[in-house]
Amino acid sequence: MIYLLLLAVLWVIFPLGDMLHPQTLQQAETLASSYKTKSRYVRTTLYDLKFTGYTCEDYGQTRGYYYYTMRNNQCTIVLLSPATCEEGLPSIDKLKVTGRIIKGKTSYQTLLSKLADDLKWTSGGINRQLSLYYFSEPDYNRITTTILFIIYFGTMIYSLLYLLLCILYIRFPVLSPPCQNLVVFGHPSQILAEAEEELATLPQLATEDMFITEHYFIMTSPYGNAILPIQEILWIYKHSTLHKFLWYHFSISYTMHITANKHVYVNCPKNTKSDIDGIMDYLAEANHNILVGFNEENRLKVQAAQGKPFHIEKFYALLHRKI
Repeated sequence: MIYLLLLAVLWVIFPLGDMLHPQTLQQAETLASSYKTKSRYVRTTLYDLKFTGYTCEDYGQTRGYYYYTMRNNQCTIVLLSPATCEEGLPSIDKLKVTGRIIKGKTSYQTLLSKLADDLKWTSGGINRQLSLYYFSEPDYNRITTTILFIIYFGTMIYSLLYLLLCILYIRFPVLSPPCQNLVVFGHPSQILAEAEEELATLPQLATEDMFITEHYFIMTSPYGNAILPIQEILWIYKHSTLHKFLWYHFSISYTMHITANKHVYVNCPKNTKSDIDGIMDYLAEANHNILVGFNEENRLKVQAAQGKPFHIEKFYALLHRKI
């Protein structure tokens, strides 16, 4: 939601709408009036363009060629792409072009100074005759604009779909991935209802974000959500993570790893040692078949007991339900 709001703000602050659909600049309109109304990306028709003899260089490459033309009894500078003007045609009678209106800065003032020297004018005189704004075709880069809007609308669509999915999962929790993963153990809606009832009535053990009921292990943390039948758990172990900044060690957190039947894996990160130890002890007591601790012997036992890969098991379970 924050990202979608950011996209909306960017659309309002920057002329993204004009970039997507450039406005048509009429002959009666000046560059200055269009610029001040924020219509800076425009398409227009230019007549009787004359080459000034000057080019715009960017990192040693010719970015464009400066032309001048008359609009509304005022001389206007136009920067054309090399391909459009065929790398400096002396004159162009008529040209339909899309570009950006830019307020002249240092490079533009340098151009005006050189033109003033060529015409034997003063800088003040040529500034009164020429507009402070000029039209630049290279500043409307079609490839860059296309990539920009692909990213803009692509991420917007992704965010909208993700938001709709989140709303759907909130309204119908059984459709969420943590619940749908339960299909390998039975009917997700039945398991969810039973786990919810047990959690609401009398949880056997509870930490900040992990709960144990009579038949289920439940995790609801910022790092993920999970529901696991205790009788389906095969292996549990923990490992510690040392958190440091530069050379200063400021904390240690513990992650509990749970491996269940049907290739179901759950990680419970950033917990305290006491919480993890309490959960592991209770799970081991509730199901004496659970292997506790990370070692090669336990890994091989679990590998032998796992069977088919998880996605195959899930496919078989879905197929069985459909049949």
